[in-house]
Amino acid sequence: MSAFFAFLHHVAAFALVAALVVEFVLIRDELSPTVVRKLARADMVLGISAGILLVVGLLRVFYFEKGAAYYFHSATFIAKLALFILVALLSIYPTVRFLSWRKGIDAASVPAVRRILHLELVGVVLILLFAALMADGIGFVG
Repeated sequence: MSAFFAFLHHVAAFALVAALVVEFVLIRDELSPTVVRKLARADMVLGISAGILLVVGLLRVFYFEKGAAYYFHSATFIAKLALFILVALLSIYPTVRFLSWRKGIDAASVPAVRRILHLELVGVVLILLFAALMADGIGFVG
């Protein structure tokens, strides 16, 4: 069962990264109603993937793998979780913009959305770094 949850965790993580990259690529194009619909769909995939990633990840922490006591004594795990929450909070603004752009594109908000998508991508890369460090036991305090 642990392997199945690890698989789900990885699929959700790859889907999240793919959706974020799609948003990043689409936002570079000229925005049209078609592009805005694609952005909204990619953002929906991003949100669903993030939700699955969080739920499956927490199930792995509390019911599988090494147990919650181990993970919550790992500075890299805590940093990874904090970054995940930060990226999730950052993603709220683009989501709101994508939904509002269905009624009309506000060109003034596009640069801010682009900057936030850049920050989200950096956050995801750092999450991957912390995951690798955590897998090697780096940051464990206890």
